Amino acid sequence: MTFTSSGLTLAHLPGIPLTADAVQILHSATAFRTELLRQISSAQQRIYLCSLYLQADEAGAEILDALHAAKAARPNLDIRVLLDWHRAQRGLIGAGKQLANSAWYQEQAKKHLSVVPIYGVPVQTHELFGVLHLKGFVIDDRVIYSGASLNNVYLHKLDKYRHDRYLLIQNKTLADSMVQFIQTHLLTASAVHRLNVPEIPSTLSIRRDIRSFREKLKQAQYISPELTHDSTQGLSVTPLVGVGKNNPLNRIICQLLATSVQQITICTPYFNFPLAVTREINRALKRGVKIDIIVGDKTANDFYIPPDQAFKIISSLPYLYETKLRQFAKIHQTSLDSGQLNLHLWQDGENTYHLKGLWIDDHYSLMTGNNLNPRAFRLDLENALLIHDPRNELAAQKQAELESIYQKTAKITHYSALQKIADYPQDVRKFLSRLSKTMMDKLAYRVL
Repeated sequence: MTFTSSGLTLAHLPGIPLTADAVQILHSATAFRTELLRQISSAQQRIYLCSLYLQADEAGAEILDALHAAKAARPNLDIRVLLDWHRAQRGLIGAGKQLANSAWYQEQAKKHLSVVPIYGVPVQTHELFGVLHLKGFVIDDRVIYSGASLNNVYLHKLDKYRHDRYLLIQNKTLADSMVQFIQTHLLTASAVHRLNVPEIPSTLSIRRDIRSFREKLKQAQYISPELTHDSTQGLSVTPLVGVGKNNPLNRIICQLLATSVQQITICTPYFNFPLAVTREINRALKRGVKIDIIVGDKTANDFYIPPDQAFKIISSLPYLYETKLRQFAKIHQTSLDSGQLNLHLWQDGENTYHLKGLWIDDHYSLMTGNNLNPRAFRLDLENALLIHDPRNELAAQKQAELESIYQKTAKITHYSALQKIADYPQDVRKFLSRLSKTMMDKLAYRVL
């Protein structure tokens, strides 16, 4: 049966039954890396890793070496690595001259006798207008879900980390559903090609395939034969996927906000809500719903560059997001004063923040790679795991995760606590002024 949210309310959304002891939430990037490597080394049947990118650095090498070792030890192990086509063929933005990740994959393939195929998935003909933002690793019958990609900071391999969310679910039905989606909709597509082979087609040569692929993805959904529709039953999980405007995942996110009665908690690294999300937040405030929004401080943004370092255009992004947050806080100052709305800024030294997701009342939680911004709602291929917990069986784990997040936050009680444009470094002020004068700031908010 297909997981489709079209025309369905949350109460009737199909879900896969879970037991509470099959769910585990980790609280750190180090624990996530340790668990991922442990699961890879013990895998017996399959390893499917789906991520934005696998970086050519120490942590990326550790993951790739572990995959090769697992394949060498168990040649029948089914291993597939799926990455964004465009992101996999470049290095980190602003890091200077680097070996392209795909070139590194090819070098590694020559060094190992075991075959670990790495695929590039092109969601759009240009990276700016859409990437593979599908998350989730399946190892045997376990799903490891996080918004994290695979590199040093996401896996806290060296001195800095990028904090994310980390969910582990032991459930064969869910694992099968996620693997089936990859096999049916991604691996069979003519637009998808191996990246760790000598000959990689150019993006230009497969443009028609990419456009056709994107249209087909708009109809793709997770499927499973074991579903329940009874909202009074116990714990369940629903995998969701979507790409493009008004897709099923977007609609469920808006439904979650719209049906809230008591509490909404939102995590997002880049404060830039789509209009549909802003609308539902405003309506929820009018209904009397208490709302907590946890967002990274601009210095905890992965594009932030300290003022004493050379200015780069990309380093203006954290300031753009802060201006949006300040505007939002100013509009809702009355709600901030009353405590109905709470804004929390996450900051931990030079480390960065990448948490996404929703907690709605006591019953729903959404784990996703979706940034809850216009880009995620229109351009990227996104997915999520929606957990329905009508009996509060995961209440202790939920509370522990939120407490671990709040430990690094400071509450903003007045919009003036956030810097205004006049307070920004001179180069940032000049660039933001040029954007505003040319109306390019509106375009930037939609694609970045």
